[in-house]
Amino acid sequence: MYPTGGNTMAGPFWSNGPAPGAFYNFPGSSMNGHAMQAPRSDTPGEFGTQRSYFPVTTGTSVVGLMFKDGVIIAADKLISYGSLARFHDVDRVYRINDKTVLGVGGDFADFQYIKRHIDQKVIDDQCLDDKNEMKPRSFYNWLTRVMYNRRSDFQPLYLDLVIGGMQDDEPFLGHVNLRGRSYTSNVVSTGYGTHLALPLLREYSENPEAYQQLGQPQAKDLMKRVMEVLWYRDCRSDPKYSQAICTASGVQVDADCFVAQNWDLAHTIKGY
Repeated sequence: MYPTGGNTMAGPFWSNGPAPGAFYNFPGSSMNGHAMQAPRSDTPGEFGTQRSYFPVTTGTSVVGLMFKDGVIIAADKLISYGSLARFHDVDRVYRINDKTVLGVGGDFADFQYIKRHIDQKVIDDQCLDDKNEMKPRSFYNWLTRVMYNRRSDFQPLYLDLVIGGMQDDEPFLGHVNLRGRSYTSNVVSTGYGTHLALPLLREYSENPEAYQQLGQPQAKDLMKRVMEVLWYRDCRSDPKYSQAICTASGVQVDADCFVAQNWDLAHTIKGY
């Protein structure tokens, strides 16, 4: 039978233990009530200090191409939440200054973090007003150090970065990944574009000097063809993309490029 009077509160679960609904008073703690907050500790928990194991909101391929007068970098405008095509109008190609452009693949939240530091470097250059701007190779080396430092701390920024620009009136194109591994080349691609875009680009750059015969109109047409192939084959891509062209005259960013789609053969494809 249920009690009809007196104290109906149950006793503690064990000797010196908590009553039902109350907090346990751990030995050595300063808790003296039922709902006091435990003291904060910076000591790692039972499983050690936890890190992110994989990115969440990501952008797919970034493609970079060097031509005789400059460089061109392109990336679609989709940010995926896992496999969900979540954000459809996000620029992933940026003008840093009149000599440098940046393409971003990987976790977009990590890029938003590092973008604040990049913006501050640009502001510092403007405040000095000494007519010197950050050059693409300097920017490339700085990003390499940042990414390698974060990797060494086991807190990598899950990014694939493509840096391009004009270095002393010569085109420059480089790539930095989340481990701080970096290289320069005439053609650069990240993500799925490593498998699909690079073979197409290398048809026009089989030797190191091939880019010197490639003009800006040809480079734009080639980039359009590459982005079309990526749209057809990469399920994390989008038909809308942005591209930046850096030449000796400055940087031109076009954020409203579209793939020329042709699905005439779709009705012959079976099994989907």
